[in-house]
Amino acid sequence: MSDTDKTHQPAAPLRADAEVWEKIVHRPEFEQLLTAKARFIVPTCLFFLVYYFALIVVVGYFPELAKKKIGPANFAYWFALSQFFMSWIVAWVYVRAAGRFDQFADSILDEHVGSENSASKK
Repeated sequence: MSDTDKTHQPAAPLRADAEVWEKIVHRPEFEQLLTAKARFIVPTCLFFLVYYFALIVVVGYFPELAKKKIGPANFAYWFALSQFFMSWIVAWVYVRAAGRFDQFADSILDEHVGSENSASKK
């Protein structure tokens, strides 16, 4: 297996008791992680929902705009097609952001596990 294959392997799930998770949950870094995720996920979801339902609004309330010819198709068809691309773009952006969130979570866990291991060795 090449080095690149090894880097893409999922990490083994962390098994910890409630006491360990209780310590991690109350750390300021963990709260920063949750805040950062919420600051990304909420606006992204709202944007996508507005974009998705905009087609329904345009077709229902602005039928003349929806019927307007743009090249070989009308505006409504082009807008519907754009939703597929927007879905892919949002997914790509989320995957990139999730990678950063995972790195942040890993650093929190590494700090906690490292401090636990050094405390147990003493």
